[in-house]
Amino acid sequence: MTESEHRTVLLRGGDVHSPADPFATAMVVERGHVAWVGSEGAADAFASGVDEVIDLQGALVTPAFTDAHVHTTATGLALTGLDLSDTRTLAEALERVRAHSAARPGDRVLLGHGWDATRWPERRPPSRTELDEATGGRPLYLPRIDVHSAVVTSALLDLVPGVTAMTGYHPDQPLTAAAHHAVRAAAHAAVTPGQRAEAQRAALHHAASLGIGTLHECAGPEISDEDDFTGLLALAQQEPGPRVVGYWADTDVKRAAALGAIGAAGDLFVDGSLGSHTACLHEPYADAGHTGTAHLDAAAVAAHVTACTEAGVQAGFHAIGDAAVSAVVQGMRAAAEAVGLARVRAARHRVEHAEMLTPAAIAAFAELGLTASVQPAFDAAWGGEDGMYAQRLGAERARTLNPYAAMLRAGVPLAFGSDSPVTPLDPWGTVRAAAFHRTPEHRISVRAAFTAHTRGGWRATGRDDAGVLVPGAPADYAVWRTGDLVVQAPDDRVARWSTDPRSGTPGLPDLTPGADLPVCLRTVVAGRTVFVRPNE
Repeated sequence: MTESEHRTVLLRGGDVHSPADPFATAMVVERGHVAWVGSEGAADAFASGVDEVIDLQGALVTPAFTDAHVHTTATGLALTGLDLSDTRTLAEALERVRAHSAARPGDRVLLGHGWDATRWPERRPPSRTELDEATGGRPLYLPRIDVHSAVVTSALLDLVPGVTAMTGYHPDQPLTAAAHHAVRAAAHAAVTPGQRAEAQRAALHHAASLGIGTLHECAGPEISDEDDFTGLLALAQQEPGPRVVGYWADTDVKRAAALGAIGAAGDLFVDGSLGSHTACLHEPYADAGHTGTAHLDAAAVAAHVTACTEAGVQAGFHAIGDAAVSAVVQGMRAAAEAVGLARVRAARHRVEHAEMLTPAAIAAFAELGLTASVQPAFDAAWGGEDGMYAQRLGAERARTLNPYAAMLRAGVPLAFGSDSPVTPLDPWGTVRAAAFHRTPEHRISVRAAFTAHTRGGWRATGRDDAGVLVPGAPADYAVWRTGDLVVQAPDDRVARWSTDPRSGTPGLPDLTPGADLPVCLRTVVAGRTVFVRPNE
C-alpha cells in the first residue's frame, strides 16, 4: 500500500451518491477504503483526526466508473494518431491519411482507425489505389470502426506472405477473417515498445480524466499480442491510474492464467460485426445475400466453458448476431449438463456485445447466470430507423437490438463498456445512451444504467463488495461538477423526474439529451488520486 493510500481524507460540503445515506454530504476515506458516509454536521467529529480535508464546494461524489470492454493500446493509438471517426466524406478521410503520412515520416507502419463508409455520401471505403497514393506507397493499416475489417496499402500486404490466399482476402474490398488477422498482426508487430507504452499511458490518463477507475482489457492472440497484454498489466500496477483487469481470449485456459488474465474470455470470437457483415445471423442480411461468419460452434463453446469452469476461471465470448448468440446458449447449456448448472452460474461467464437477443435467449442468459457485457453507445451510433443497423438488417430486425429493459426484467446482469476505440470512452454518455435508447421499449432508468456502469463491472469480475460508496468498499470514486441533481420517479422507468426528497433515493445528474454532461474534477482509485483537473 502506498503512502497516499494510508492517508485518511475527509470530503465534505457536497453530495455523496451512496445507498448508505441518500442525503449524505460527506465521506471519510481511510487505508484505501470508504470508512464512513454521512451528513455535514456529523463530519465535524472527523475533522481533527484526518490527514486532509477536501471542500467539495457543492460537487457530486460518485463511485468511479468501470468500463467493462476496452482495447487499451488501440485506444491510445487512436488518441495519439490517425482517427477518422468524425470524417464526413471519403475525400476528407483520404486527406487526413495524406496529412498523417507526412507528419509521421519515421513510422515503419502507419496506423489509423475509425472509418465508417455508411456515414459518407460515397457509401464506399477507400480503395487500395487511393490509399497507396495518399501514403506515398507506405504500409498503412486502417481498420473499420468496428475493428472487424480493414483497408490496407499494397506495401502492408507485401509484409504478409501468402495473404492473398487467406480466407477474407478481397482484392477490391476490406479484408476480413484470417487475412485481416494477418495484416493486423504485421501492423502491430511494427509498433515499438516505446510507442506502445506511450499509447497505453495516453489511454489510461484519458480514462482517469473521465472518472473511470477500472478498465477491463479485452485482449487475445487475434487482437493484440502477449507482450502488449502483459506490458499493460505491468504498467497499470507500476504507475498511478485506473485499475486494469485483464481478459485473454484464448481457448488455452492455462496460457490465459499464466499471462495474468482473470478469464479466458473477452473477444473470443463466435462471430464478427454487423457493420462488416460478419456477425452470424439466422436470416440473411437485408443488404447482402449471406448470413455472416461463424467462428465457433456450440460444441466448441461447450468445451471451452467446461474447461474454464473446471479450472475456476471465467469463460467469455464475443457474440453479436442471433445465430452466434444461439451457439453460445447451446454450448453453455451443454457445459451445464456436463459440470452442473450451479457451477456454471457461480463462474459468472460473460458474453460480450450480445446485441441480437430473442426473448428465449434472454431467459437462457438469466438461467445460466451469464453477464451481458454491452455497449449502449452502439445504439446511439448505429440505431434508429435510418442507422447502420437498419441498413444491415431492415428496420424490423434492427428494432430488436440491445433490449436492455427486457434483460433487466429477466434478471440478466449488465456490465456497461465502450469497446473503445470502437466507440469512445464516455461513461456519462453511455448512461445517457441506455436511458434514451433509440428504441423506447429498450430504455432503462438512469439509475439502472449508472449501476451497470459502476457496480455491474465489478460484479462481472466476481466482486460484489465494490462499485458503491458504503463503508468497507474500495475507495474508487470520482468528483464531478454538475448541474442540479434529479431523482427518477419510482413509477416511471424512463422519462419523468422528481426532486422529491421523500423518495429517499440518491440523486444523479440530469442526462436528458441536450443537457450538459458532468465534468470530472478528480478521480481516486483505492484511495490514491490518479487525476485532478487543472485549476480546480
